[in-house]
Amino acid sequence: MTPVLAVIFGYLSIVFAIGFLGHRLFRGTGEDYFLASRTIGSFVLLMTLFGTHMTAFTILGASGEAHLRGIGVFALMGSSSALIAPLVFYFVGTRLWWLGKRHGYLTQVQFFRDRYQSDGLGLLLFFVLIGLLVPYVLIGVKGGGDVLNALTGGAEKGLPNWVGSLLMCGVIFSYVSYGGMRSTAWANTFQTIVFMTVGCLAFYVVVGRYGGLGMAMETLYERNPELVRIGWSRQELFRMGSYLLVPLSAGVFPHIFGHCLSARSAHAFRATIVLYPIFIAVVWFSSVVLGLLGHIDFPPPIQGPVLVHLILDNSGGLLAGLLAAGVFAAIMSSLDSQTLAAGTIFTQDIVHHYGFNDGLSERKQVLFGRLLALIFLAAVFVLAMVTSRSIFSVGVWSLSGFAGLFPIVVAALYWRRSTAAGVIGAIVTVGGLWILFFLRGLETPGEYTVGGSGIMPVAFLVAGATVSIVILSLVTRPPDKDVVERFFP
Repeated sequence: MTPVLAVIFGYLSIVFAIGFLGHRLFRGTGEDYFLASRTIGSFVLLMTLFGTHMTAFTILGASGEAHLRGIGVFALMGSSSALIAPLVFYFVGTRLWWLGKRHGYLTQVQFFRDRYQSDGLGLLLFFVLIGLLVPYVLIGVKGGGDVLNALTGGAEKGLPNWVGSLLMCGVIFSYVSYGGMRSTAWANTFQTIVFMTVGCLAFYVVVGRYGGLGMAMETLYERNPELVRIGWSRQELFRMGSYLLVPLSAGVFPHIFGHCLSARSAHAFRATIVLYPIFIAVVWFSSVVLGLLGHIDFPPPIQGPVLVHLILDNSGGLLAGLLAAGVFAAIMSSLDSQTLAAGTIFTQDIVHHYGFNDGLSERKQVLFGRLLALIFLAAVFVLAMVTSRSIFSVGVWSLSGFAGLFPIVVAALYWRRSTAAGVIGAIVTVGGLWILFFLRGLETPGEYTVGGSGIMPVAFLVAGATVSIVILSLVTRPPDKDVVERFFP
């Protein structure tokens, strides 16, 4: 076994062990399995929220996109995420935590179904959330396979992509199914520490290899000055403005929602709100710069993630294994939460609500959660083996769909007059526009913008949802006063 594989297997063994330790505190209830009995403290909440948010989209997708398009990638997502995500946690996360604890919610669908007294709304939202979650989980599964293949020799000599994907899925399912939210949160905390520490190490090693950051950027500028310039054309400004809306997706993710509900108190969000911008800036800056520097020795097109090529070229043996483990940590810290979220909403919003009502025992809730998470992960694994689209491209489409639903979250939390008809209309509008733009994007080489204007589909999704919910809420019967008072005391 090579040193790289030895370190990776060692890392996976540690994650596996941490996940199983979480089971020692398992209380045998559905709430404990799905939300760790709402006992997650400040530090673990910060680490698990950040680790869950930073997916293969950030680590592999951002570096790969910067390798192709230049430094402007940081302006697209890194800076906006650092500013918007903490505000989402402050205005949305803390209020959802309070309502979840007050009414005993485990999922978003339960909240919306109860808030608007509409079973049809809950079912529609379930299908939309699952539909958007699939491509987001897919990029993690695909990313794991791509990394292990590249680390072991690439397309000709390396392990097949499916081996890395299957290995990652197997480890994740083992500790998620055994320990639930507590194991997931503990494993995420360790994985976040690993990928941030190793990310800084990778940045130091690679930048040092090129003589320091200043000299490296000068070398890059001499070879391809366009990569270190930010375009200020009207089309580019529209594009950057559109991307400001993408981080709103953090307020809609089912896995982020679950972690928010698992907090011990609203005060547990303080560290997240304060430190999140710093964490995001560090990770995005490192990913983008490494992607840029990869252009010096590995100009496109290349096979496999550029980050892996940099790791192998600038380090060897144990160090390469550590850096590779950091990439795995970044991917797995999201994939496990997404897998648990899928099992939770399938169990609570379909099996429990439609199959057993209040007759599903605590033990059976946990059993169904494990089984349905396995089915979901297996289905995504199969899809990951047949998709050929880039991680960044798939991620943007998924994030855009979630961001488009953000207005319904704001309306449910802050607008008393909003109605079920308005929310349903907004969801249908987002779904219809997303499908329309996605089909047109399949026919367009490169990144799709609406009409070639530079405006990304996410802008139309957010605007369409906002207009739909406002108009339809105002022309339909107001919600009952006693129902509203339960959410606006």
